[in-house]
Amino acid sequence: MLLAILISNFAGNFLLERFNGVPSEERLHWKTFLVKLGADNLKGARNEELFVSSQKSVYIVYTVLGGVCIYIVGKDEYDELALTEVMFVITSSIKDACGKSPSERLFLDKYGKICLCLDEIVWKGILENTEKDRIKRLIGLKPPNPTEI
Repeated sequence: MLLAILISNFAGNFLLERFNGVPSEERLHWKTFLVKLGADNLKGARNEELFVSSQKSVYIVYTVLGGVCIYIVGKDEYDELALTEVMFVITSSIKDACGKSPSERLFLDKYGKICLCLDEIVWKGILENTEKDRIKRLIGLKPPNPTEI
């Protein structure tokens, strides 16, 4: 199961959190652990350079994409290799949604579209879609016309 997808800025503030099957009392522990892990290892990291870690029976893959840090936590069948595939799909979808590697501001500007992408990629902790074109098709919603409201 994919336990968490978390996206933060370089200061350690989380911009997006998706937890699956993680009790609420453990979430703060995970967030604190991931911020420390990122602070120790992501300084000077190249864009989309993958890092792998594990704690107990849980695997963590994390990277930098533009101005944000992305962390994916998984267990059981979602080992470091499976999480690497998930990370590739997520980073390419975020770049597509933003048009390039996002700064923190651009990420927040495209937050809704990024959330739609994540919903199509992962559903309730299970990887659903990995095809870039299919994800684009599924999130292809048109904004409402303000004159019709």
